[in-house]
Amino acid sequence: MHKMEKQHSHSQSAVLGLQHVLSMYAGSILVPIMIAGALGYSSEQLTYLIATDIFMCGVATFLQLKVTKQTGIGLPVVLGCAFQSVAPLSIIGQTQGSGAMFGALIVSGIYVVLVAGVFSKIARFFPPIVTGSVITTIGLTLVSVAMGNMGGNVDKPSLQSMILSLLTVAIILLIQKLTKGFIKSIAILIGLIGGTIIAAFMGQVDVTPVVQASWIHVPMPFYFGMPKFEITSILMMCIIATVSMVESTGVYLALSDLTGDQLSEKRLRNGYRSEGLAVLLGGLFNTFPYTGFSQNVGLVQISGIKTRRPIYYAAAFLVVIGLIPKFGALAQMIPDPVLGGAMLVLFGMVTVQGMQILSRVDFKNNEYNLVIAAVSIAAGLGFNGTNLFASLPDTVQMFLTNGIVIATLSSVFLNLLFNGKDSEKSTISDDK
Repeated sequence: MHKMEKQHSHSQSAVLGLQHVLSMYAGSILVPIMIAGALGYSSEQLTYLIATDIFMCGVATFLQLKVTKQTGIGLPVVLGCAFQSVAPLSIIGQTQGSGAMFGALIVSGIYVVLVAGVFSKIARFFPPIVTGSVITTIGLTLVSVAMGNMGGNVDKPSLQSMILSLLTVAIILLIQKLTKGFIKSIAILIGLIGGTIIAAFMGQVDVTPVVQASWIHVPMPFYFGMPKFEITSILMMCIIATVSMVESTGVYLALSDLTGDQLSEKRLRNGYRSEGLAVLLGGLFNTFPYTGFSQNVGLVQISGIKTRRPIYYAAAFLVVIGLIPKFGALAQMIPDPVLGGAMLVLFGMVTVQGMQILSRVDFKNNEYNLVIAAVSIAAGLGFNGTNLFASLPDTVQMFLTNGIVIATLSSVFLNLLFNGKDSEKSTISDDK
């Protein structure tokens, strides 16, 4: 497989990279849009946030791609804005001000860099029964996000939204069925472009963002003023950073399984360290924390291209888009239903990958594995965004209502409880 992939030209890798950018772009700019809305930022401040955020996504992705002695996971991973940071950052910004928000991010980035070594050691508790359960849950919990987009993220979706989203899915499936090679590998990109063209004929494409966007943007440290270090805000963001590390572990393990590139504790440590540096840079340049994006895992699987070269292009595009906001605004023209249709396919692919890993688990001779997978996936889906824990403190709720974190913690705990040391071999090697 790898031999065949190396034959892809730079122009083909660039197109594949663009596909990665378009699939993660909306999810990433949603974070600054939601936080800016909660804090009443001006449109000028929002423009700064979006452009700098996209620029830093590119920098953060470069940090993960390039393997050095101290940093880089070296997998085809794309980093985007961590969605779980929206609620806590909004709360901190509203009660303590922007300075406390970015101060807490700076410290949480340093915290991730410092605990990376310890965190990589607990990853030995991730045998296939755990990784399969977690990756299946990642895919299934994201399907609701895809459905929200398909309906245009409104309570009563229009007939146009339904038609657009289903046509986008149909285009992607037709490309998968009727084409081969490179064209087949960019099915999602063709679906997004085709869906957007159809949407334009339906009057659903808004060009205002492109017209209003400026040509040049330069990220500036401390744009919103000097950071303020407030202890409860710092603790909250360190908790969120830990949640992101657990979530990223699922993404790293999924990509490791897809590429057949086994992770060592050292590489995992370097991956967490790069993520910490990205969060620290986010704090300094007044954007938000970054984490491995699950939708790009689905893209690696559906395209069949498992090398890092397209991701280097994706990272370069993100940096350029961040510096030239007019380019970035082009991606904002893709209507939500079109994006939702593409997401449905991508998140379905992530789910099936988890199922493929579970299919390698011995359920026949070890009935405990059935219980571990069943409870972990059910709790991950059921607890995701539930109001069951409304009586508990906000910080506890943040943990318990994140389905991916719950699936991870419960599968690790149940595997230790039922299988103990007899558990199947971990997907992480001990090599230092």
